[in-house]
Amino acid sequence: MKSLCVYCGASPGHSPAYTIAAKQLAVTLINQDIALVYGGGNVGLMGVIADEVLALGGKVTGVIPQALMDKEVGHTGLTQLHIVDNMHQRKALMAELSDGFIAMPGGIGTLEELFEVMTWAQLGFHQKPIGLLNVSGFYDGLLHFLDHTRQQGFLRASHLDILLSSPEPNDLLQQLKTYLPVTTRKWVDDKDL
Repeated sequence: MKSLCVYCGASPGHSPAYTIAAKQLAVTLINQDIALVYGGGNVGLMGVIADEVLALGGKVTGVIPQALMDKEVGHTGLTQLHIVDNMHQRKALMAELSDGFIAMPGGIGTLEELFEVMTWAQLGFHQKPIGLLNVSGFYDGLLHFLDHTRQQGFLRASHLDILLSSPEPNDLLQQLKTYLPVTTRKWVDDKDL
């Protein structure tokens, strides 16, 4: 695993635990010689993790649409910054440049990015691991809801297994590194629902 895409908020959130976790994840990436790929912003948790990885001597690649650069939210001190035309290109390039994905706390954009890569994995478009850094139980409600979708017959248990989760960066990275993609498992029938 050479690079990880981290999805996170363009806001720091209300709890200082989110900023602390972003810095801890940066340290974990550096300690394991993993480059950061992210949305290219200089604000919120996005800016925190990018600045921390850079301060520790790591590599950071940002991908940002021109419209957001024009609003002066792009980080200009990165190892590499790709400026693209739109959000679709942004997400596709971030996925292409990454060996796996982590969603930290964030808003609708973070959730949208997370669900898109989960959908791609479910459909077999990629076999990269996906994890939630579940800081202070931030994603507990989402995990409960996803289990509810399984119970109601809209999500296979094997597809729910696509999403890994931990409150600790080191543990989450270990899970990502040892992940066995769904496409390498035996597919099951509707009894799995």
